[in-house]
Amino acid sequence: MEWLNHTNNLKALSTVLANNKFVIALLFIFLFYMIKHLIVIRIKQKSKQDKRLQIDVVNNIFTVLIIVMVFNIWSEEIQKFAFSIAAFIVAIVLATREFIQCFIGFIYILSSRPFRIGDWVKVGNHYGEVHSTDWAKLTLLEVNIDDYQYTGKTLYLPNSQLITSVIKNLNFLKRYAIHHFTIVRDDSVNPFEFIDELYTRASLYCSDFKEVAIRYNQLIENRLEVHIAGPEPHIQVATSEFGDTQIFFTIFCPTEIALEIEQKLTADFMSLWFKQKVSSSTLSN
Repeated sequence: MEWLNHTNNLKALSTVLANNKFVIALLFIFLFYMIKHLIVIRIKQKSKQDKRLQIDVVNNIFTVLIIVMVFNIWSEEIQKFAFSIAAFIVAIVLATREFIQCFIGFIYILSSRPFRIGDWVKVGNHYGEVHSTDWAKLTLLEVNIDDYQYTGKTLYLPNSQLITSVIKNLNFLKRYAIHHFTIVRDDSVNPFEFIDELYTRASLYCSDFKEVAIRYNQLIENRLEVHIAGPEPHIQVATSEFGDTQIFFTIFCPTEIALEIEQKLTADFMSLWFKQKVSSSTLSN
């Protein structure tokens, strides 16, 4: 009867220990510590050589064994905890994805320096002057690229767009622009009859800033290491798919007077075109 009670007590104790991993871990740590302590004492008593290396090896071995044993005992709980941490981190990353991308974009513009404060830039389909930057956004003063004027609007672009969008630095447009415009008329007049006069007028309008334009043109070419149009005016004649005559003008001029020169050349073209049309009609009659 006593043997049965003793057996039941052992079973109860083993059940308690099996269900209490903390107690088991403490018992194993205590047992390993005692064994290590006995081995270290034995080394100190018997070894006649340098004992420090042997004691250090024993300490390291038992430390590794304790760690492995604890991980084995708590493996299930550690695995669940790791999954919980991973799920928590994934949730945090998903919730703050935009902020993380904005911060990465901020690091990108700091490291690559594609523009500076005051530069004119194009980001995606947006044009503007760089007003300020911070870790979350890029602030632009919107510019109408067709007339080189401020629209009065302020654009706030998340830095995340700087990673996925094309960035164009248009800073040289603040002073000088390669201004393009087109005039379309019917085919009743041959524009080559007065194209030399248009070149003369265009050169006249650009004469006041010609020397500065040449230096600025060379500065841009040296900086970009490419050839750009200018500083001489360029006029090209072509026809549209409907048979109309198209006159393409390219003027390298100060940004603030680009529209003024366009209006003058448009007025000259119209005057010469109508004059040539009247002259052609008179000759035909």
